Amino acid sequence: MKIAPVYQRDPAHLVATNIGPEGQNLYLGGYDSARDLALQKELGITTLVNCAVNLDINYVTEPYLEAEDNKLSGGSGIIRTYKMGLIDGPGNPHHMILAGYYLLDGAFSQQLPDKPSYPNRERGNVLIHCRGGRSRSVAIASLYMHRKQPDQYPTLQSAIDAVRERRDLRPDEWFETPKPSLIEAIEKANQMLNLLEEHGFS
Repeated sequence: MKIAPVYQRDPAHLVATNIGPEGQNLYLGGYDSARDLALQKELGITTLVNCAVNLDINYVTEPYLEAEDNKLSGGSGIIRTYKMGLIDGPGNPHHMILAGYYLLDGAFSQQLPDKPSYPNRERGNVLIHCRGGRSRSVAIASLYMHRKQPDQYPTLQSAIDAVRERRDLRPDEWFETPKPSLIEAIEKANQMLNLLEEHGFS
């Protein structure tokens, strides 16, 4: 089995500018960026989208459900988070990729009510991440960039190329950044989005 070399890179990279409805930017990273609140503040990130089914991060700073017996604690986190839970390889139903596209879009666009139970209402930049920031998040970000900024990324491949360059992914990593099964999945999701658009459901 081919194994990619391991490179050191910054925890998060800017991959798309002015892509949100209010001019927000899209950052991409791995678990280090998802755990670094100081970095998120520095980059104006207010919202996280976690692509990884095998990565859970505890952001709860104000628990209002206390842990007891076999029940876990729960409450408000310090930052707004969304999770799509993809596998890094084969096994993801193609409609999960479509759902991931819409989840990322919702992270940019969702309007939260002005109520105490929704404490994180600020709409800033978005960080999409997985464990390493090399495959799952690259796939979803590329699909999103192609759909939202087709003048800059007229094909899926052009979006993938841009993300690889901006995330500092080297040519000897490209065979798995993203994994071939994820490229196939975003291609099928893109076809589904085309059909939805043709029928007025965009």
